[in-house]
Amino acid sequence: MRRAVALLGLFGVVAAGISLSVLPATKTTAASNEPRTFLIPASDGYGVADCISTASECGKIVANAWCEAQGFGKAVAFGVADRADFTGTVRKPVAAVSQQPLTITCGQ
Repeated sequence: MRRAVALLGLFGVVAAGISLSVLPATKTTAASNEPRTFLIPASDGYGVADCISTASECGKIVANAWCEAQGFGKAVAFGVADRADFTGTVRKPVAAVSQQPLTITCGQ
């Protein structure tokens, strides 16, 4: 009985290896070389707005970490998004600057 189970397991491993070698390999694509801008809600819950809204060393570290997580090299620019940067630019007032979305521009 043990030999049958071991033989069945061996055939399963061989079949899996053959099927993986026959399947086409998927390509992973790297981030493009052109800069990309991301809009982040100010109330994301991680406290990103506290660092990004000021041009401090903390903001630079957070922006660089965000870009690296998205597959880019480093942050080119970051800060509070201008009203023209995001959709829904209806002229209704925003309560405070801290509630406006944040922007991070990533590059290589």
